[in-house]
Amino acid sequence: MSTLDPKSRAASRGMSDITIRNLFIIPTILFLIVFNIFPLIYSLGYSFTDFRASGKADWNFVGLQNYRELLNDPFIWSNFSITAKYVIVSVVGQVVVGFGTAMLLNRDIPMKGLITTLLLLPMMLSMAVVGLFWKLLYDPSFGIINYALGLGTFEWLSNPDMALYAVALTDIWMWSPFVMLLSLAGLSAVPKHLYEAAAIDRAGPLYTFFRITLPLVAPILMIAIIFRTMEAFKTFDLAYILTSQPTTEVISIRLYKMAFQEWQTGRSCALAYIVLIMVLAITNIYVKYLNKVKER
Repeated sequence: MSTLDPKSRAASRGMSDITIRNLFIIPTILFLIVFNIFPLIYSLGYSFTDFRASGKADWNFVGLQNYRELLNDPFIWSNFSITAKYVIVSVVGQVVVGFGTAMLLNRDIPMKGLITTLLLLPMMLSMAVVGLFWKLLYDPSFGIINYALGLGTFEWLSNPDMALYAVALTDIWMWSPFVMLLSLAGLSAVPKHLYEAAAIDRAGPLYTFFRITLPLVAPILMIAIIFRTMEAFKTFDLAYILTSQPTTEVISIRLYKMAFQEWQTGRSCALAYIVLIMVLAITNIYVKYLNKVKER
């Protein structure tokens, strides 16, 4: 039996635990500083200037002027309104479809593993592929959706009233499996004896769902909602690929146009920070609600 203390054993390995720890931590910290923190600080500085990346003129420090102009711009608030509508429709749809599918799969059915795997396929595809795929499905001439629903040559993506919902439907199709996966994990963790006790007491399905299933799955469902809300808030790819309607110009598309088409670099940096603050505020509200759900 070895009688060496931990320090002696580490020394005998030729490299101490502290050295090994630093070997992993220091590169990670450097990576975060170079690729995360530095661009954040750099863009924050630009947000207080009138810098234009395409121009050769010197930039000037304008203080909070960019922030004031953006917050008083009704078109920017229109973009935020479109984004909020998209987030609500998309996230609610994903929760309803994802959780409903998880409830159906949370029982003994033939080929359950294969069905679950096939349902996960959409979220493994890239946004560009999904966008082009659904653009074909929505096509008024040969799209299968109009054929299946008997809608003739109904325009989905060029219709200002329907375009946003068409994009949201695509997002629901793609990301409902994510909610389903988390919900299945939560449902499988519910103790079976609670259902047995409810059956002995002759509790109905609605009572069992609202008093046992939903409260116990709610924390993990809230985590799914937090993730999906953050992702839906910064959506860009689907809306940009599927349609170019003004009614689908979410805040990420406005930000892209401002930065790389209009070359208002300083102003776009300010808008990016306004979006960041809003996402952080929404996430903070969700996290507080999640903590309350856990305490129940």
